Parts: sequence; C-alpha cells; structure tokens
Amino acid sequence: MTVIDFARLRAALKDFNQRKPFSHVVIDDFFPIDVAKALESEFLPYDHEKWFFYKNAIEDKKTLNDWNVFPSLTYRVFKELTSDAISKAMADALDVNLYPDQGLHGGGWHIHSTGGNLNPHLDYSIHPKVRLQRKLNLIIYLSSDMTEAHGGHLGFWSHDAGNRAPRDLEREVAPRFNRAVLFDTTQNSWHGLSRPLTQPENVYRKSLAVYYLTDVPEGCDPREKALFAPREAQANDPAVLELIETRSHSTRFKEAYRTPESV
Repeated sequence: MTVIDFARLRAALKDFNQRKPFSHVVIDDFFPIDVAKALESEFLPYDHEKWFFYKNAIEDKKTLNDWNVFPSLTYRVFKELTSDAISKAMADALDVNLYPDQGLHGGGWHIHSTGGNLNPHLDYSIHPKVRLQRKLNLIIYLSSDMTEAHGGHLGFWSHDAGNRAPRDLEREVAPRFNRAVLFDTTQNSWHGLSRPLTQPENVYRKSLAVYYLTDVPEGCDPREKALFAPREAQANDPAVLELIETRSHSTRFKEAYRTPESV
C-alpha cells in the first residue's frame, strides 16, 4: 500500500530551508481523503485505558506508540511513514542523511481534549535508544470536526539565545484536517500550542507524529529530554520552573508524568 505522493512531497520541500523562524513546510491534503477519514476513525476513544497521559502545568495530552494496539490501516500507514522510501525521498530533497524512528519514540498517536496544552519547548536532541540526533518532525492532523475557532494552533517561536528561551511567536499553523507539518528540530526550534483549545468536549485534536533522525554532528546538544519554557503567566512560578527542570532531567523526568494508573 502506498498512500504518500512522493513527487508532491519532494516538490513541497523545495523551499523548506528558506522558511522562518526555522526550516519547515505545511502540506495540505497529505493523504487521499478516504484514507485520512479512515485513519481518524481508528483512534481509540479518549478515555481508553491504553493511552499514556501527560498531565501537568506545561503539557496536557495523551499519546500512544504501541504498534500492537494500532488498527490495521493505522499500522500500515505508520509502516509507510517509517519506511526507507520516505526517508530517502526527504533526505535526497534536503541533502541530509535520515533514518526513520521505527520505534516511534515520542511519536505515534497524539490526542488533546478541551483545555489540552503543550507549552513552547525544544524536543530531545539525542535519541536515548539509538544515539542519533532528532532531525525532523512530521505531524499530520486528523480531526475533521476541528475548526479555526477551536484553537490548538501549532506555534513556531524565534530563539532568544541569551536566555535560551523562546522569543517571538512568528508563525501559527491551524490543525486543519489532513494537514501535514514537517519541521527541522535542530535549529533552536521552539514549538508548542500557541492558542488554547476550546473545542466542544466530544471533539478532539488528533494527530499522527513520526520523527526522523540523522548522524550526530560535532558539538551537538546532548539533551535527551524535551526542554520546556514557561508561559508568560508562569515565568515567576517556582513550581512550574521546578517542573520544567524535572521534565528535562535525564533520570527524574518520569516524576513529571501521569500514567493511566495515576489518573
């Protein structure tokens, strides 16, 4: 099964490195519409026990990356998204070595309910299992009931080098149904939810996420966990600042999570 238009993907990447505040591209109608609708319908219910729950002041979302749980179409699509074929298509277009993360570390299904949150953050730099650098994020939104008014936009911030923090919100991408966003995570790429999620309680912000890795360059940041930034209203909150430090720590990070058993 092939559901990705590789020629269209390569063409979309032509101006990838010219975009600000870091390299990215937005591709609408990424999957054939019937595939996109079927993928949306395969998501587990939001209250299903299989979800892993992140619930704290800087992130409120659920994720699942267990291949054994994915229904048939989702499984096959993730197989294609983590194939050598798509990695090579992007690598050739961007002139960089790429390896798909077939373990979906941090990827897979993502889902946000009303009030869900993801503070601006930098993703992990070094994959803790295979010791390669995280290079590209591919996110495909699959919520046909979401509208612009519901919020949940993906924000891209510029980098404040002096404070190692996000500076200005330079772009927002609405989570339009069947829209894909691909961006480079190695360019001080601060991203997160830039608008509150205000959709009805029975509407969810659903997405697929796959990450692509590259060889570790000299002088690469050794960070193995995401580095979050406080929202403006959290800037002087000691509890939030402590949470951010815990979340980014290589061994203490689990203290910031909530598993299904603790919800």
